Amino acid sequence: MGGLDVRMEGVGCRHGRVEAVVGVDLEIAAGERVALTGTNGSGKTTLLRAVLGLHPQVSGKILVGGRAGDPAWRRRACAWIPQKPAAGRFPLLGGELLASSGDSRAAAEAADRLGVGPLTGRPLHTLSGGQLQRMYLARAIGCVAAGAGVLLADEPTAALDFAGQDEAADVLAALPVTLVVVTHDRALAERCDRVLEMAAGRLREVA
Repeated sequence: MGGLDVRMEGVGCRHGRVEAVVGVDLEIAAGERVALTGTNGSGKTTLLRAVLGLHPQVSGKILVGGRAGDPAWRRRACAWIPQKPAAGRFPLLGGELLASSGDSRAAAEAADRLGVGPLTGRPLHTLSGGQLQRMYLARAIGCVAAGAGVLLADEPTAALDFAGQDEAADVLAALPVTLVVVTHDRALAERCDRVLEMAAGRLREVA
């Protein structure tokens, strides 16, 4: 199993004056699969964005593959599936999204396997929620093929039906990366090595 280790030391995140994440210490081994659960607003998405280098107000230390700082490198090292994939203000095509992965061939093959290959010529804003989620999953697979060692996924199965959730969960669990996934999907959580829960910005291990 490949992947990069992720380590957080005293990580805190703020939205203005509001503390969204408080004193998180966490070590995730290379290749480990970790599920983050908890109610809406508990800090899960903010924590993922902090790891990715997208959240502006972060304290403490975050290391990916033993490296701290350099958010640009971190975004290359981490594939990302957002909770609400952006269709974009401009007519970005599915194929263009896949090409942005760094390995368009692997992403296109994944799109075919996930049933959205025929949709790559369509603008993203014309796709359903489930189709868009599959397209972003295919893009993440392309990122992994291009060298990303960590996959951060925020509710990657939320817009899928039960069969689609199982399929996506199998795909995610089989990828040769470190997986950190925010999910309310029990089937996906059960495929992970550990389940952590966030509440009021704090983290605890539940399984």
